[in-house]
Order: sequence, then C-alpha cells, then structure tokens
Amino acid sequence: MSKPKAITLRQFQERFPTDERCLDHLMRTRFGIEHDCGKCGRMAKFHRVTNRRSYACHWCGHQVFPTAGTPFENTRTPLRDWYFVMFMFCTTRNGVAAKKVERDLGVTYKTAWRMCHKIREYMGSLDSDDPLGGPGSIVEIDETLIGGSISGMGSGYKGNKTCVVGMLERGGELVTRVAGRRTKEAMQGHILSHVLLARRSIPTSSAAIRTLTGAATATSPSTTLAANMPSRVELASIPSKASGRC
Repeated sequence: MSKPKAITLRQFQERFPTDERCLDHLMRTRFGIEHDCGKCGRMAKFHRVTNRRSYACHWCGHQVFPTAGTPFENTRTPLRDWYFVMFMFCTTRNGVAAKKVERDLGVTYKTAWRMCHKIREYMGSLDSDDPLGGPGSIVEIDETLIGGSISGMGSGYKGNKTCVVGMLERGGELVTRVAGRRTKEAMQGHILSHVLLARRSIPTSSAAIRTLTGAATATSPSTTLAANMPSRVELASIPSKASGRC
C-alpha cells in the first residue's frame, strides 16, 4: 500500500485561507457536525458565535470553544498562523526553527519560539504511554544490539553495544526502549509494560522474549501467551549474533 502524498503549500492555502475556515475545521475535527449538548443533553447542531471563537447549541445556546485544551487556547495569534506552523512541522524533515517561523510569518522571535514550543509539547503529550494492542490488533516485537565495531575485538564483542527492543502495532504506534541488558527479565519487563498480550502462538528464536513469566508458557518453537486480552503479538526471529554496524 502506497503512502498518501503530503499536502502541498498550495493545497494548504486553498484549504485554510482564513481563520474562520481553520476554526470550523477544528470544531468539526474535535466535536463533529452534531453532538450531544453538554448542558441540555440533546443532539444539537452548533452555529458560530459572532466575534468569538465558539459555537452555540441551537437548542439552549450553550457555547463550545474548539480551542479549549489545545495550544491555541488563550492566544491572540491568528489560527491560520498556528495551522501554517503545524503544516511546516508535518512537511519539514529536519525540524522547524523558530527563526524560520519568525521570517515566514513576520512575527517576533518570542512569538515564533512560543508557537514551536507549544506545538512540540502538544505532540509529545499525544505520544502517550498507553499500551499497544487491543481487539484484533497485531503487535510485532524485535530486539537488536546497537553499536559500532571495534578494531581487533571481533564481531562477537558486545561490550560497546546497547540492547534495544522495538514494539510496533500494525497500523499504529511504534515504541522503542533501551533494555539495558539482553536478559529475560529486561525483555519481559518492557513487553508486559507496553503490550496487551493475547492467547496466541507466536514463533521466535529469542529465549528472552519466548518465556514471559506469569503471562506465558514456553512451547518450543513457539510461545503461548495466556493473558485474556484479545490482541495478537508476533515476535520476529532474533539473530544469534548482532551486526557490528550501527
């Protein structure tokens, strides 16, 4: 499946030409076209309130503020400027510098720095520690040793290498953690902390991952996980020797 193409600058400008379009997009994304009113409890349509960043219930007039709880709350900076900086974050490979935002938007450096900081902070909060997995999901797990080779030490030398375990939910998030040591206890701790395990048969050649104490019983060449969670965990085959390359 090919990845969707990133939005272009022209497409962004056509889609979000004004603050009103940005606010309408935020309202529809967060609350939808219709939703239950928090005050009267009735399914309602919400119409825009003039000169305010809010929408009112057409039954009781209760107002909803789409910017509440977002980086745009309590800011006088136009929403379109915020959207443009987010567009830069999504389309720039090497990060967004506050100096570039200052030049492109014509704002002060303080404002540009604050916008970048708020967006990074919000993106970090969305990268939660919620466990991977769930009904019908598949989580793939693998481990490797990271570190360069040392002349004269041979390919099997591991003194300069760090063990990293990766957990990927298909179609979802990727979690990587430094295991510290390539031991059963270290592997199991990270897996049980981040993955909802299920009763599935999974092939793996890693003894550290194959035996999950308290959650699985080892059955060579696969492992049966005995937790009552409806997700699936697949463990990739682990090579016996790690590459000396980074």
